Amino acid sequence: MDFALILASISFALAVVWGPLLIRILRHYGIGKRIRIDGPRSHQTKMGTPTMGGLMIVVPVVLITIALNVYNLLDSTVLGRSILVPLGVMIAFSIIGAVDDLAGVRGMRRGEGYRARDKIVWEFGVALVVAVIMKVAPLQFVGEMAIPGVPQPIDIGWAWVPIAAFLIVESSNAVNLTDGLDGLAGIIVASAFTAYGVIALLQGQDYLVRFCLTTVGACFAFLWYNAHPAQMFMGDTGSLALGATLGTVALMTGQWLILPLVALIPTAVSLSVVLQVLYFKFTKRRYGQGRRLFKMAPLQHHFELLGWSETQVVQRFWLVEMLAAMAGVALALW
Repeated sequence: MDFALILASISFALAVVWGPLLIRILRHYGIGKRIRIDGPRSHQTKMGTPTMGGLMIVVPVVLITIALNVYNLLDSTVLGRSILVPLGVMIAFSIIGAVDDLAGVRGMRRGEGYRARDKIVWEFGVALVVAVIMKVAPLQFVGEMAIPGVPQPIDIGWAWVPIAAFLIVESSNAVNLTDGLDGLAGIIVASAFTAYGVIALLQGQDYLVRFCLTTVGACFAFLWYNAHPAQMFMGDTGSLALGATLGTVALMTGQWLILPLVALIPTAVSLSVVLQVLYFKFTKRRYGQGRRLFKMAPLQHHFELLGWSETQVVQRFWLVEMLAAMAGVALALW
């Protein structure tokens, strides 16, 4: 555990040091955020802020993880190479996110990038491949469902594969929807990874503990530049990658049933979007005119329009997330 904490510090330092260079590169190539015209008016001042800041998190995590696991990666055992699973997911989803970010910068659909259904095909494709690989490789806890209060996990066989693919994609998009306020996604994801790092520690999965805390350190470094007012945004490059990786880590611990609790804020944000769409369609069909359940979705914008400042939303959401993450760890111990 002490080494994992050192790794978090190294990851933080490495990411902070190259942060200014990344910002200059993004500005040089004009990779700036385009704000939705139907979003809160207070966000219009953020137009042009460098996006794709998720590279600040992904690059240090990948470099540090590979450097520390060269011997294990060369090992012939599956356990030695199991770190490739979360690492591969992070890289794959960051590429999907980067393509979408670049599409948004080039003016497609008013800065929104590719259509959701186009992205979801790629996301499910990658997630399904990852789930099959995890199932075929005899990794610890893979294929199992741990239920709080039940001593032994339940082996659900190949039914685990579609569930795992859905969870990876859902987690990825939930974090993506949570991104949108300065500092929000970064601190929420860091809290969730810390919780699963503790769970992995209790299970003796040292390599997963180190990976989780390395990611936490990089997220903290990103927050150095993403704190209000943000100097850069995470973009889909970071949010899709971190969300998918969080879901993968949850699967590797076997404690994926508690993910909606550990990642309570992304779960609530994702549900707010689903409920908003369903309610709008239902009322349009029933009354001839669509009505909104929330003032605006995702959920964080609803509270902004209620009068909360951006900083208040971030800090209050983080407090709720911290309590939820602690409750999730407690359930994992039950």
